[in-house]
This record gives sequence, C-alpha cells and structure tokens, in this order.
Amino acid sequence: MKRTFRLGCLAAALAAFMLVAFSGFAQEDIKKVDDGGFRQLSRPAVPFDHDEHNARAGIEDCSICHHFYKNGKKVKGASSEGTQCSKCHLAEGKDSMDLIKAYHDKCKGCHMEKKMGPITCAECHPSR
Repeated sequence: MKRTFRLGCLAAALAAFMLVAFSGFAQEDIKKVDDGGFRQLSRPAVPFDHDEHNARAGIEDCSICHHFYKNGKKVKGASSEGTQCSKCHLAEGKDSMDLIKAYHDKCKGCHMEKKMGPITCAECHPSR
C-alpha cells in the first residue's frame, strides 16, 4: 500500500511539473497584451488571460480577433495568430497611433457591440 501511494504521489508530482514546464510555450498562457510595437507606454499593458477571455466570450475561431488581410481585403477564416499586431499596423510608415487605434477598435469595439466586457480606460489599463 505504501509503495502504491508513493508511486501515485510521484506520478502526480511529475504530471504537475510537466504541466508547469510546458505551459510557457502556448499562446493561451498570455497574461497581458504586450506588443513590441509599443516603445513607450502611456498606460500600463492590459492584463489579459487568453483562455479565460475566449471561454467567457464563446470564441472558438481565432480569426475573430486575429484577422488577416491580403491585398486590402479580409480573408475569411484566415488567422494572423502568432503575429504581433504591430507587424501590420506599424508597417509602411504608419505611426503608433494606428497600432493604438487597431487595438481599441478591435477590443473595445467588440465589447461595445456585444454589450459586455470593459470599455473605459481604467477598466482595461490598471493604475500603476
């Protein structure tokens, strides 16, 4: 009985270690909106739990948030997942206001359309 208990504890500890060790490689573990395109933040980064957000919002299609355009037209069902928004929204001489507008239009716009989720500055950006 002692041996079985010890093996069970060892297996549980190994499973917990594997979960923690490999969880850092998934997009689902993102804890804040942090785009490298923002060189200087005027407000703190937005806390964001990717999995929790999608579960609460009922989002299963990544392209809803991670849209993709080709030749100026949105490609339905195509996803820019894994690409920072700044890659496109700071491209071709665009300034940082385009990146800020993109985040606010996509996130705040969806929250307003669905009538759920934060929409004011302080609701999204925590005080320092």
